[in-house]
Amino acid sequence: MTAVSLRRRAASVVAWALPYWTRGPAGRETPAELFRVLYLGWLVAFSFKVLGASWDVSWHFKWLRDDLAPPHLLNSVGTVVVVALTIIHVYTGYGVDRTAQRLIQWGTATFLIAVPLDLINHRVNGLDITSWSPSHMLLYIGTFFMICGVIRGWFIGAPPGRTRTLVLGGLFVFMFENVWFPAQHQEYGVFGIRAWDAGKPEAEPILLQFAADQMGRAIDREMVVNFSLPVPDHVYPLYAAAAAMIVLVFARAMIGRAFAATAVVGAYVAYRALIWPLLAVADFPRSAVPAFLVAGALAIDLAFLLRNPVLRALVGSLLTTIVVDQALRLQNGWLASPPLVSLMTMAIGGALLTALWLGGEWFLTRYRLRARDREVTAGA
Repeated sequence: MTAVSLRRRAASVVAWALPYWTRGPAGRETPAELFRVLYLGWLVAFSFKVLGASWDVSWHFKWLRDDLAPPHLLNSVGTVVVVALTIIHVYTGYGVDRTAQRLIQWGTATFLIAVPLDLINHRVNGLDITSWSPSHMLLYIGTFFMICGVIRGWFIGAPPGRTRTLVLGGLFVFMFENVWFPAQHQEYGVFGIRAWDAGKPEAEPILLQFAADQMGRAIDREMVVNFSLPVPDHVYPLYAAAAAMIVLVFARAMIGRAFAATAVVGAYVAYRALIWPLLAVADFPRSAVPAFLVAGALAIDLAFLLRNPVLRALVGSLLTTIVVDQALRLQNGWLASPPLVSLMTMAIGGALLTALWLGGEWFLTRYRLRARDREVTAGA
């Protein structure tokens, strides 16, 4: 494409968009074409962020941290698109109601505040070698509310049909990826320890030395274990049983299709399985792909065969916790996973999921967020 054709294309885009650049309240009637373009923009933005984030975890298990590392730059492309879309929604009011607008606005603001805080944290504390640090959690929390706003905007604004269902499913894949992201530290850590034990450490010597200096000890196996698995072993399965599964409960209820939760996690696991060999070929660290989560998602889908929401939450929590625990143990024996924990720990995870699921059922009903609520509204 020549420079002249690029200028003409840009001019036509500006000419199309300029009439929409008017200030208005959230919830104003949005032309169908503009609505599609805005949410296509969100899909593009989140795609860049997921690609950058996926590479970022692997990068930090190999190289010493760099603010301008390629994964950070790739993620920043998505962030630029996010900021632009947030400005459009806030200024014009198109494509969102007031609640969605506020969620997007505050989520983006939290994320942008977290970025310089994270940079300062690294300047002060060095590597900050865990994904679970406060500054990192602020990034996830900001992204969480941002995606919540986008999901709500699409949920209430998209017309019924196949496209609505597919895009809503895609948005929940992005939501699940964001929620599950910190748990990847343990998944990469398992392979980091394996590589050390095999005499072929994946981390570059400069990274190992920096981590050892930060811990005040020599480069040895204990240092590598502390670097690779910096949080207690029970964090991973508890997080899987509670945080990951409650996202899927909302996905199943809002998408409203059989096996929607399984499809969401299946897409995420397939993506992780796809980038696994790509990272390996590029000589970047690999991870334990959380295939066991698919079994938990299937249990949630089966629980939705029960019509009573309280019974569904109680039976579903018990079934899902047992399935997640057993599937994780199978994966640990056959493939690889972070360290296992006792059944008592998983019982605590089940109790947490029960509380979250019961609260989620109330929330979905109170704010009319089930798929059938939208269908009734659209048909009215």
